[in-house]
Amino acid sequence: MAFPHRPDAPELPDFSMLKRLARDQLIYLLEQLPGKKDLFIEADLMSPLDRIANVSILKQHEVDKLYKVENKPALSSSEQLCFLVRPRIKNMRYIASLVNADKLAGRTRKYKVIFSPQKFYACEMVLEEEGIYGDVSCDEWAFSLLPLDVDLLSMELPEFFRDYFLEGDQRWINTVAQALHLLSTLYGPFPNCYGIGRCAKMAYELWRNLEEEEDGETKGRRPEIGHIFLLDRDVDFVTALCSQVVYEGLVDDTFRIKCGKCHGPLLGTSHMAGLVFNEIRNEHFSNVFGFLSQKARNLQAQYDRRRGMDIKQMKNFVSQELKGLKQEHRLLSLHIGACESIMKKKTKQDFQELIKTEHALLEGFNIRESTSYIEEHIDRQVSPIESLRLMCLLSITENGDARCSLDTHYGPEHLLTFSNLRRAGLLTEQAPGDTLTAVESKVSKLVTDKAAGKITDAFSSLAKRSNFRAISKKLNLIPRVDGEYDLKVPRDMAYVFSGAYVPLSCRIIEQVLERRSWQGLDEVVRLLNCSDFAFTDMTKEDKASSESLRLILVVFLGGCTFSEISALRFLGREKGKREFIFLTTAVTNSARLMEAMSEVKA
Repeated sequence: MAFPHRPDAPELPDFSMLKRLARDQLIYLLEQLPGKKDLFIEADLMSPLDRIANVSILKQHEVDKLYKVENKPALSSSEQLCFLVRPRIKNMRYIASLVNADKLAGRTRKYKVIFSPQKFYACEMVLEEEGIYGDVSCDEWAFSLLPLDVDLLSMELPEFFRDYFLEGDQRWINTVAQALHLLSTLYGPFPNCYGIGRCAKMAYELWRNLEEEEDGETKGRRPEIGHIFLLDRDVDFVTALCSQVVYEGLVDDTFRIKCGKCHGPLLGTSHMAGLVFNEIRNEHFSNVFGFLSQKARNLQAQYDRRRGMDIKQMKNFVSQELKGLKQEHRLLSLHIGACESIMKKKTKQDFQELIKTEHALLEGFNIRESTSYIEEHIDRQVSPIESLRLMCLLSITENGDARCSLDTHYGPEHLLTFSNLRRAGLLTEQAPGDTLTAVESKVSKLVTDKAAGKITDAFSSLAKRSNFRAISKKLNLIPRVDGEYDLKVPRDMAYVFSGAYVPLSCRIIEQVLERRSWQGLDEVVRLLNCSDFAFTDMTKEDKASSESLRLILVVFLGGCTFSEISALRFLGREKGKREFIFLTTAVTNSARLMEAMSEVKA
């Protein structure tokens, strides 16, 4: 189940090239400001930057001191200030405050703003409004593809989900198109392209325009990747709302994995890597502790071999094996500690009861009991984020029919969060043509009539039924199993949810790849409300080798979960010796999804 690189699998592209390109471009931009300079870095760019160019590389290119972009005066005494930021209005205000403070003090310095991954017109407008547009030079660091693993690229844009799926802001779609264009430039054209979702279609069209503008750049190149699949997150909210039970997903749910680093008991590791982790990352959690215990016993046996060794054997053991054994021992200790922490936390949360409720919702059984469980969860005030997640799961799996009574359990501070969930389609309509629900009426009392009208319009225009139950039947998402589901030797992708449910996103990808089109899936596409946004683009495959046709790039717009990654890795191994590569706007989970929609700050 570890899915290391298999001898029968196609060779993965070398994504280290992306890091080198990003580093070289950043160095070039820093050298545009010759001499010593201080670098101000936005907080959420620090981890990605560290994976590309560490402090010593920055120092080599005359970066003197590093500062975090935060809302306080700069203490820098440097004559040159460089700002590495996301294209956000608040960053422009911050930079403007520093420049204007210098002007007031009669101080002259050079200022450079490097936007990553691109600059937006709105940012330049703010600089102009603040009267500093002529005082700063602006550049772009087009860094939008961070390799987190041999098969995983992240754009590290967690805001993509809220910006597009809630606010309808399309500005990041061009960033996606540019990233796809870069991949096709480096790794050859993609002979077969499939997509589903409004955002996927827009990104695809923009990307194709870029390819046509630079016609000839990829012509003649042999494709390294035979298929690409683009998928919108809102095509499948259910999978992202479920608790994760594969090891890597559970670690992410419990401690948060950010940019490949775990912020919990594994803190301090260079990133989530190493032989031990690779062997357990895709495993169902129930198998992990036993695996680690066996590994620990084997390790002890390796140490015990020292007894009875002569001096020459001991010397060889110390020089060749001891260092590796100590490293493995350290990693085993970290993962055993993580497992113990997870088990303590999950026992406190009555994890088994929670999973049982989720499975009942997915299968459409015991809805009354599940509703009672969720209401009790809300009343106990265990966790607002967790309660909202369960409400959304109930709402989508039951087409909104069982949601209404839950609204009354929340205070007014959550009402705007409800409106966000509703607009994004995470809380679905009870029935077509309903009048305002109690929640929306409460929202309208909190805002002006004009704003309330806008909220109501948004509800009626964006509300849609989820049709989850019908889709589930059509795609056989709930496996029928005689006896216990074997989690040690799983038979299908459902193992990532304890055998109860095959991730909808992964099933769609599997079905489209098998058919090499959307043909025969018309009813599923209609139920997904995506009739206008499912597309296939087949080009000549004469240049594509059989090796490349076994490689599939899956692009998740709005985030993907570790459960989906594990499920598709499993599918790649089990069916036709394929290999999946992942590109996501960010790695997500149910808590991040809810936090993106929340107006109540923790």
